[in-house]
Amino acid sequence: MVLANTRAQAEDAAEHIMVSYDPLPPVVDAAAALAPGAPIIHPELGDNLAFERHIDTGNTDAAFAAADTIIEADFTFSRHTGVTLEARAVVADWNEGEQRLTVHQGTQVPHMMQTIYALHLGLDESQVRVICPDVGGSFGIKIHVYPDEMAAVAASRLIRRPVRFVADRLESFVSDIHARDHTVHARLAIMNDGTITGFDIDDLTGIGPYSAYPRTSAVEANQVINLIGGPYRFAHYRARTRVAFQTKAMMSQYRAVGHPIATSVTEGLLDRAAQRLGIDPVTIRRRNLIPDDAYPYTSPSGMRFEALSHHACLDRLLTLMDYDALRAEQASLRERGIMRGIGIASFIEITNPGAAFYGVGGARISAQDGATIRLDATGRLIVQASVTEQGQGTTTILAQIAAEAMGVPFEHIRVMLGDTDVTPYGGGTWASRAAGIGGEATWQAARTLRDQILTLAASILQETSGNLDISGGAVIDHASRAERITLAELARIAYFRPDTLPKGIQAELIATRHYVPREYPFAFTNGIQAAWLELDTETGFITLLKHWVVEDCGTIINPLLVDEQIRGGVVQGIGAALFEQCDYDSEGQMLNASMADYLVPMAGEMPDITIAHITTPTAESTIGAKGAGEAGTAAASAAIANAVNDALSPLNITITTIPLTPARILAALGTCADGVGPG
Repeated sequence: MVLANTRAQAEDAAEHIMVSYDPLPPVVDAAAALAPGAPIIHPELGDNLAFERHIDTGNTDAAFAAADTIIEADFTFSRHTGVTLEARAVVADWNEGEQRLTVHQGTQVPHMMQTIYALHLGLDESQVRVICPDVGGSFGIKIHVYPDEMAAVAASRLIRRPVRFVADRLESFVSDIHARDHTVHARLAIMNDGTITGFDIDDLTGIGPYSAYPRTSAVEANQVINLIGGPYRFAHYRARTRVAFQTKAMMSQYRAVGHPIATSVTEGLLDRAAQRLGIDPVTIRRRNLIPDDAYPYTSPSGMRFEALSHHACLDRLLTLMDYDALRAEQASLRERGIMRGIGIASFIEITNPGAAFYGVGGARISAQDGATIRLDATGRLIVQASVTEQGQGTTTILAQIAAEAMGVPFEHIRVMLGDTDVTPYGGGTWASRAAGIGGEATWQAARTLRDQILTLAASILQETSGNLDISGGAVIDHASRAERITLAELARIAYFRPDTLPKGIQAELIATRHYVPREYPFAFTNGIQAAWLELDTETGFITLLKHWVVEDCGTIINPLLVDEQIRGGVVQGIGAALFEQCDYDSEGQMLNASMADYLVPMAGEMPDITIAHITTPTAESTIGAKGAGEAGTAAASAAIANAVNDALSPLNITITTIPLTPARILAALGTCADGVGPG
């Protein structure tokens, strides 16, 4: 990039910029993009295949040859996008005098963006400051580098003035990354007693004309084949995934990357098998779920599980929903012509990713996070951490952790996030890692500072530090719990009268710690969901009556925040199951790029969502927390799709395309006038 010396030169150069290109014929469908003779989007690559991976463990052909029953289905998942409350926004300010760039941005990853801006503008990272305030929702949409944001930052340096870009809703629909958009041909080998022996999977997806930078758009496809069959015991697994370039909006990570597809395929096949074999859906799951005492365990796809609780979650769910009574009610209503369905979906969720996620590929995306905590001159505590606040309650969680670790009131903690000039270096917020990784770093920093404070207090009080404790914002006697000195008084001495301290004592009232999981590449969580709904055969409309989630995210730090994260995730899963799809014409033009046409679930569509927990802490950290941000999304659409098909089961109809729109349901029932066939 050549930068003009003056604004006049920049404006003059802009007048002479001309872009010419020969547009390619549209290549909208992923399968068509890989067909012989398709227009090649990047001729230098030779074809439109962006990524391909194969997994083959065990003798899959023999397993299928020996199976009593083979279940086979084609699943289709429509594209959708994040529809965040707050659109993408950036304000860039190049200061010529300081030779520094300050960028205020709604991003999940301020340190990654600092690296990107420095690299592409020819700056040192120390010349770039990225400030990420509280962000109004991200869901993975805001971990990527976007051309419009890069242009705004480059323009600021070019004209030496602040430049702002805020995407409006129409721009967001066609420029924010999209997700899902998979077709999966799936086969399940199973014995007559319901024992799974193998899966055979072929997944295909399109990612638009480019792969997301510096992350990759192949992650979702990769996780689909990593996670299929995840909760269950079986030995034989063969899977292929292909990722194609196409002329649609770019696709990449979105909340619960790959999980809803993997769960829908797995649980959809299992329900089909239960129906074919005449086994109750609960029984077939109980027969195949990995036992709770079988850990550590490695799946056929190579996923390593530290400790999960599938059977405990299933037992809790059956009690929570009163499964037997619900089945009896369903049977009674069917006799009156009322079609209700129950859908169940077990799931696993990847959280707390370590360096194996991006570091092994050389990407400068940090897997570790840091926290600094200090006692200020008034006796209050300041926490500065590298994870960010996206509306999920990170600020509250870190304050709670610091308060408990230090023994001070919650209101004595101030948390500062999202500023590369202030916080330690870290990965930011993605893949449900804020509490599990950022929280552990905060705990360790707080415990270190606590020891420093007690050492200082012991020297002031001429006491042994082991006889002291901290509670209620004061140093107290450990045995009698009597107050000895307040933290405010200790800070006053340390900062303003250090000359009164014993010789050789230097007050250190600040501590920084970093944390990354090492033993396992991910901290898997698990759980199970169930949906109860009613289907109107005359209109194709679905009424969600009740939804249940039992989830194991390890140690729960704030029950309210965890439950609301799960509820929010379930709502996004409802959107995928019933409403959301990005419609394109044959020319690659998005047809419903507005809130008037792109449907999302609203309050009126929400069922009551009941949540319960099993607790299996990870042993990798002191606090034992795993992630909770994506569990709701991981299985909600699978549970709802299974419930719809359960409602349709008396008619021997199964739909394997989502969203399950009224038109699609009526087509499956044979009453849709527009000729659209069943999914």
